Amino acid sequence: MNLLYFAWLRSKTGVGAEEIQPPVPVSTVGELVTWLKSRTPGFADAFSDMSLVRVAVNQNYVGLDHPVSPQDEIAFFPPVTGG
Repeated sequence: MNLLYFAWLRSKTGVGAEEIQPPVPVSTVGELVTWLKSRTPGFADAFSDMSLVRVAVNQNYVGLDHPVSPQDEIAFFPPVTGG
């Protein structure tokens, strides 16, 4: 799984991108986030309020119940505003 972190999520987690293999029970975005939060205090802080985080799987916006698989690219970023 290829994970990407943007803006303040990158600052809080300390990484911009990483290849991971989450534990077998992780099968949805929500389960992935729960697992990520357990990794370090920075990840716990970054994902403490999911109303402030948007997720894309393979460049498509998805919800926390969306399934994930080992070959997916998953991006986490704050809400985007335009002007």
